[in-house]
Amino acid sequence: MLLNKIPSRDKISLGMSVYVIQKHDQHTGHLTEGRVKRVLTSSNFHPHGIKVELDSGKIGRVQSIV
Repeated sequence: MLLNKIPSRDKISLGMSVYVIQKHDQHTGHLTEGRVKRVLTSSNFHPHGIKVELDSGKIGRVQSIV
């Protein structure tokens, strides 16, 4: 489904528009679009995506940058 590789932490900045996958959507692959409010993962890379909190309060792992 995704053509690009999952972005590393150094590619993600606050206020950036991203597509995340929320935990309850992992089985469907449904992506949620939003703006990054906080970056929650401290390491530079995670195989499932860097975990972030969106402005909406939703939390998910970044799958791609808009």
